[in-house]
Amino acid sequence: MYEYSRKKDLLGADPIGTNFKGANLEQTNPRGANLEKANLKSAKLHLANFQEAKLEGANLQGANLKGAPHLTIDQLSKLKTLHDTKLDEEFLIPLKEKYPALFEEPNSNNQ
Repeated sequence: MYEYSRKKDLLGADPIGTNFKGANLEQTNPRGANLEKANLKSAKLHLANFQEAKLEGANLQGANLKGAPHLTIDQLSKLKTLHDTKLDEEFLIPLKEKYPALFEEPNSNNQ
């Protein structure tokens, strides 16, 4: 598993495909990090700064993204799944309308 130091170590990091399943990444700074295909299932990401982070294909099933600054609908629309993910209402409603498949329960393979 990728080792990190809370709050700053993910700034600009390149942990593509890393397993952060269940990790406590609250208030971290993954700004500009390449988290493509990372497993963030059930991760605590409350208040994590995702400005310019690459999230394509990442698994955020069951993660807590409430209050995450600089997160965008565009970033969230490229995720593998948002099933059971905790989101602020400003994201939840438009994403469910435009990308309902993101909220379906994913296959259990590679989770």
